Amino acid sequence: MKYTQFKLETESAISSARACVLKTAHGEIETPFFMPIATKGSVKTLSSVDIEHLGSKIILSNTYHLYLRPGLDVLREFGGLHPCMSWSGILLTDSGGYQVFSLTRLRELTEEGAEFASHIDGSRHMLTPEKSMEIQQIIGSDIAMVLDECAPHDLASDRMKQSVDRTTRWAQRSKDAFEIGKSSSNNPGAQLFGIVQGGVDPAMRKKHARDLMSIGFDGYAIGGLSVGESFEDAKTIVQELDTVLPKDQARYFMGGAQPHEIVEYVKRGIDMLDCVLPTRNARHGLLYRFTHGDVTKPDFYETIHITNEKWKKDTTPLADVVPGAEDDVIAEELSRYSYAYLRHLFQAQEPLGQRLATLVNLRFYLELMKRIRREIQNGRF
Repeated sequence: MKYTQFKLETESAISSARACVLKTAHGEIETPFFMPIATKGSVKTLSSVDIEHLGSKIILSNTYHLYLRPGLDVLREFGGLHPCMSWSGILLTDSGGYQVFSLTRLRELTEEGAEFASHIDGSRHMLTPEKSMEIQQIIGSDIAMVLDECAPHDLASDRMKQSVDRTTRWAQRSKDAFEIGKSSSNNPGAQLFGIVQGGVDPAMRKKHARDLMSIGFDGYAIGGLSVGESFEDAKTIVQELDTVLPKDQARYFMGGAQPHEIVEYVKRGIDMLDCVLPTRNARHGLLYRFTHGDVTKPDFYETIHITNEKWKKDTTPLADVVPGAEDDVIAEELSRYSYAYLRHLFQAQEPLGQRLATLVNLRFYLELMKRIRREIQNGRF
């Protein structure tokens, strides 16, 4: 395979999992990988330096929120989000569509786009495929997403088809605008991904994937899952799309995924994932931790509620220091604090508690991806 943006290194003999390298304008990243969520230009409670020390090479930010605040004038002044937030790594942005379409009472959908009212001040805005591309190119995304309509998974079949067809038309308009805007973009080397929709209908999903492939994108995302459908339905859709999507391009599962779900999606050919769960749960005192080292077994992790009484006197450190580990700075910091102290911080409502818990959870998710990659390379996944 010619090495351009995506290089396949190892294919599993027992599943559709693969270990690859994705090349972007801000560096290369090994797959499969997880993207911490930096919705408004920061991962909640953490700095860009923290993310670097965690070893994450990529973050995901939100087009809708950044468009409203700090706004395009500020982002233009800085030359994009990278310098604004002092982030030198890879940046993926969604199209803003999901947030707009979640504002059911505050938006009106037409063929042109989605007119919506700002959740901040009620001002009216029109998000079109062209506008979404303009915003993402001002942000300077390394990976931009087409504007899609994220329909409910239980939408009637005829209405789902109408939604998918509109998403295809918007995908073409997104690509046209993306190509036109490259010369003035804050990141001319950016990539554009298409988004496959179609609910839980395998046939509709596969047809939409083929329609997007006929347009041609740098990678393909699977949207419209983790929105209420069952995990079994989600697995089925990912499995079906594995038979259609190009093997030599990146595949991105958009949205929520618990650790055991990540394992199953990677087995079905997924390279990229994001999720708010590790950071959101951390802020509520729920921590992830490994129970053993074999991620091929379903009981490889557990969740604990740090506010429970059982942790009141627990002197176990939040992390063990492993000599030579990439995240040794974070491990060093976490090793200084105990479960008992973290519980105290939550009981006392001290913000430091949320920060430490967020570091614990993101460290877990990022380590999970490393372990999965090693298992793929060792032929056990």
